[in-house]
Amino acid sequence: MKFKVAALACLSALALHAQAQAPTEIQWWHSMNAVNGEWVNDLAKEFNASQKEYKVVPTYKGTYDESMTAAVAAFRAGNAPDILQVFEVGTATMMASKSAIVPVGKVMKDAGQPFDPGAYVPAVAGYYTAPNGQMLSFPFNSSTTVFYYNKDAFKAAGLDPEKAPTTWPEVALAAAKLKANGHKCPISISWQGWTQLESFSAWHNVEFASKQNGLAGMDARLKVNSPLHVRHIENLANMAKQGLFVYKGRGNAPEASFVSGECAMMTTSSGFYGNVKKNAKFAFGLATLPYYQDVPGAPQNTVIGGASLWVMAGKKPEEYKGIAKFFTFLSSPEVQSASHKRTGYLPITTAAFQLTEKSGFYKQNPGTEVAVNQMIRKVTDKSRGIRLGNYVQIRAIEDEELEQVWAGKKSPKEALDAIVKRGDELLVRFEKANKGK
Repeated sequence: MKFKVAALACLSALALHAQAQAPTEIQWWHSMNAVNGEWVNDLAKEFNASQKEYKVVPTYKGTYDESMTAAVAAFRAGNAPDILQVFEVGTATMMASKSAIVPVGKVMKDAGQPFDPGAYVPAVAGYYTAPNGQMLSFPFNSSTTVFYYNKDAFKAAGLDPEKAPTTWPEVALAAAKLKANGHKCPISISWQGWTQLESFSAWHNVEFASKQNGLAGMDARLKVNSPLHVRHIENLANMAKQGLFVYKGRGNAPEASFVSGECAMMTTSSGFYGNVKKNAKFAFGLATLPYYQDVPGAPQNTVIGGASLWVMAGKKPEEYKGIAKFFTFLSSPEVQSASHKRTGYLPITTAAFQLTEKSGFYKQNPGTEVAVNQMIRKVTDKSRGIRLGNYVQIRAIEDEELEQVWAGKKSPKEALDAIVKRGDELLVRFEKANKGK
């Protein structure tokens, strides 16, 4: 009997020791699937293997919209994740949710982890920084819009495979040659609101919205029914009628049609690079976004896309220490450079960009420097970025109205006027709900 008691005591002690040694879990909700999902899982594994105190547990929670909705419900129920990946259009909403988040600058400082906002690429850091200079979220998969094209398809159509079209008239001419050669989808576009309205505006140095696109105040209003915006959507609508542009759906759904070879040209995220590199069975190229050469100041710079990591409120001190340590790991030039090379997302620190450049990656992989160069140009008040309240819903309105144009049910002017009217109603609602916060 004494032996049994001793044995039980020994087992209890071992169990308590094991509990004491168990790593603190950090729950990370994200929206990266397929190739980029593999990247996220590998980052967590690498961090977990580098130390024994903390264990980051990444969980895919659906699309950006879905994960944000799930996180709101989880926060209200008291079981939100430690880290939430939020796409750039959710930034203003997260900034206004002060009770739900802890600024990343505070998390890093409290944990005693090194953190210098000045080390980050200015266009990236500035977007996630509050007017008082405090960095609110951690830049993670920052991207921008670029132009992809199928070099094999270009060659077959008699186009120069080493020269991408640089202007929209050149895109239309290339699309006509591709169609004449039998291509049923010369060009499609992913993230149509982001690429054809938001980045389009910054690239041409025109306003997407007033108040410096929302960065200077919550009383911003949309400006996407300008003559230039109408002209561009009219051109795309005409291309759609001629079978030169084929609409393939919302978000990044059209990307599959480029990887398969069905569509020969596409405007989408630089973060699409990893997927194309791994799965495309043809030679492809990356280039800057097309522009209209008669617009003064164009091309300017593109705006940030992708997502950042927000730290949720109500967690234990030990969890915050683990989050800070994980962010320090993610910020290292080596990890950042490797991620940039693998995915096409931007290197978020200047040191990571320099490390990538020194490695010869850009020379060995022409086109991979395009996204970085587009983002590090000198910005203006019209091209610094776009930060609007209820932006997720505004994106949905952009999709709805542009789909009416591609279907021939609305004129470009009618659709853009509707985007402004409906979008402004949401902006007014957001301003009223958050006044004085």
